[in-house]
Parts: sequence; structure tokens; C-alpha cells
Amino acid sequence: MTVDIKVFGTEQLCASCVNLPSAKETAEWLEAALSRKYGSDSFRIVYSDFQQPQTDDDKSWANRIIEEDLWYPLVVISGEIVGEGNPKLKDIYEKLESMGVQPIASLAE
Repeated sequence: MTVDIKVFGTEQLCASCVNLPSAKETAEWLEAALSRKYGSDSFRIVYSDFQQPQTDDDKSWANRIIEEDLWYPLVVISGEIVGEGNPKLKDIYEKLESMGVQPIASLAE
């Protein structure tokens, strides 16, 4: 099973996020952190610039980000917001494991 993890953002940092990494940097950081814990076959990180959405799903999320004034980077797994502004690895781990994704260490046992 491969879980898609969408990271929405844009080139411009949000006003409240000036000292935080960009959405693209967050996507790269997540990929590295999750690969160490789960291996790279368990998930796929997809970055989407919400100011230039490519799919209908991306357009829907772009509208939500704007209308609901959501902070970005916005991390979405299976249609659920798991991180906003400064995503927490613990929350992402919990969501992945609730979906059946197992850490590499537990697979070796």
C-alpha cells in the first residue's frame, strides 16, 4: 500500500510563516523523515502550488486554503488535514499508522 501525502503551498511564504521553511522545503523534509521511519515504498509526497492547481482535487483544496484562510504548508492525507503551517511529525506518524503503514523497525521483528 502506498499512501499519497499532499503538501499544499506556494512560492510566497505566508505572513505568519516567515521564520518557517517553505512548503517545498517542508515536502522535502517530510520525505526524508518519513523515508527513515517507513521506507520510501509506503508513501508518496506530492507538492502542489495552490496558486497554480493542476487537478480538480488541487483546485478544491486551493479554494479551501483561500476561503478558510488555512495556513500553509498544508499537509493532507486521504482528504484529511494532518498539518497546517508548521506540521508535526507525530500527527503525520499517527495518521499513517492508523492507515496501516508500519515503521521499518516493526517490519523486521
